[in-house]
Amino acid sequence: MLLADEDNKSKISGPTLGWRRGVSRVRILSGDSVTLQQLGTNTEKLVEQMAKKGEVVCVTGGSGGIGSWLVRLLLERGYTVHATVKDLNDEKETKHLEAMEGAESRLTLFQIDLLDYNSILSAVSGTTGVFHLASPCTVDEVHDPEKDLLDPAIKGTINVLTAAKELGVQRVVLTSSISAIVPSPNWPADVVKNEDCWTDVEYCKQKGRWYPLSKTLAEKAAWEFAKEKDLDVVVVNPGTVLGTYITPSLNASMTVLLRLLQGWTDPQEDFFMGAVHFKDVALAHILVYETASAKGRHLCVESICHWSDFAAKVAELYPEYNIPR
Repeated sequence: MLLADEDNKSKISGPTLGWRRGVSRVRILSGDSVTLQQLGTNTEKLVEQMAKKGEVVCVTGGSGGIGSWLVRLLLERGYTVHATVKDLNDEKETKHLEAMEGAESRLTLFQIDLLDYNSILSAVSGTTGVFHLASPCTVDEVHDPEKDLLDPAIKGTINVLTAAKELGVQRVVLTSSISAIVPSPNWPADVVKNEDCWTDVEYCKQKGRWYPLSKTLAEKAAWEFAKEKDLDVVVVNPGTVLGTYITPSLNASMTVLLRLLQGWTDPQEDFFMGAVHFKDVALAHILVYETASAKGRHLCVESICHWSDFAAKVAELYPEYNIPR
């Protein structure tokens, strides 16, 4: 299990090549227990950067909340990064990545579609490691679960793993979710939930919990693929990811926070949430990638609280807003 660093808390067609001065841009249309302190001190940073100089890795979903932090930290550590986005023409996806230190010489942006295998091949080509983060997530009503969530999550994951295997990638770090561990209503009350626990698939289908279902089925498909194809896969299962946000567009978890500030009164289930900082999740991905002995699933949560306690804390931090309790 990965334990987060408490220092990082916060208030909460065919191929077409396009170039922009600076960042390279390519458009393709068609374990063991470890802690974040093991990442090293500032005195080791230069050595680490030199060691990683020239190593190329791919980050799918590079413009997202976790992905952007991961790209930044990988660049800081000396990696060369292939980061994927959905639309190279959307500055909300690209501009903040292009502005990162090291991006001018060591960042290439790729436009991909998770259901288009050839686009994924182009992004993964030439890399030794892949961080697969890209997967749809929404807090809104899902009208077509298979098209909007299940296919991109499951088939997209298999496409990325297939490309990694075909191209000889050494390790894939898959971003799953605590949602692939809970909900599991039939889990014994006296047994601690950990990386051995899986979300109840039938329960999710009955209740229309499409996001947990998509993450669970995608992760299970990944483990099956890894076993059959002998591919080195390690999984990170973050909780609700909050904290300092470095992208222009809000992700699902930050949207929940925003709606609370806006007076959201939709009924919420009686549940406990595990929270973790964006930077800590990104560091966790780097840890399991760089730690050769890392294997299996890694639950990444800094703290756990009841939803009502979370809402109360937000109300305390932002008294100027009318936040329902």
